[in-house]
Amino acid sequence: MNTEELQVAAFGIILSSGNARTTVHEAFSAMKEGNYEQASQLLEQANEELLEAHHAQTELLQKYASGVEITIEIIMVHAQDHLMTTVTLREVALEMLELYKKIN
Repeated sequence: MNTEELQVAAFGIILSSGNARTTVHEAFSAMKEGNYEQASQLLEQANEELLEAHHAQTELLQKYASGVEITIEIIMVHAQDHLMTTVTLREVALEMLELYKKIN
């Protein structure tokens, strides 16, 4: 896999996980306003966006497993970091949504 292909994959992961992160923050705003159904829908939308990033990640892993040499660059490290922190943020948001529902 050449550098350009790896960078395209990395930016795809960053884009999808960045979109998901924005959507999770929209869900937080909906929670604060008591719009729990909207928050739930936004978190599901964020999950779909994260799945797009995960598919790009899985494709890279499959190539690596089949013997394709992949040289990791800092942009891929950033992409992985971006993806995993957004996954964690969404998980926290799901828990917070349940807490908001119990409190109110």
